[in-house]
Amino acid sequence: MQHNQTDLLTKELLHITSKKRKQLIPWWIKVFVWIFLILGAAAPIALIFSVFGANFQLALYGFETDQPLSTIGIILLTLFFIKGITSFALLTEKDWAIKLGIVDSILGLALCTFSMVYPLISMKTNTSFRLEILLLIPYLLKLIKIKSDWENSIEE
Repeated sequence: MQHNQTDLLTKELLHITSKKRKQLIPWWIKVFVWIFLILGAAAPIALIFSVFGANFQLALYGFETDQPLSTIGIILLTLFFIKGITSFALLTEKDWAIKLGIVDSILGLALCTFSMVYPLISMKTNTSFRLEILLLIPYLLKLIKIKSDWENSIEE
């Protein structure tokens, strides 16, 4: 009997002292979450339009195409869709949101780095520094920092 009272007291104390998950996400991440939520929702619609012959410009992490049904186009639409799922998970405070965000940011950093290094390796002269990397690094670090608090916090 004593053990159950202790568990209830611990849960109640955690509930009082823990922050809500939305409070753990800084404003600058929330801005990008909303942007990528919209772009992620548009990705399947864009894919459908492209099947019917529509072409449009896609670009992310230094990769770009105006052919959505090309290999790069499908990869980019998939990345936007993943970013949309991540954004939805963060906004709705899903338990797995931070883990997916960490995977998303590591994938973004890897692709961004590849797009900067590949032209150097392939002896092309048109390499450029990707500004996305300046946001991906703090995004990853912030998600790692709040991961434990997220897992121990309460949903709204």
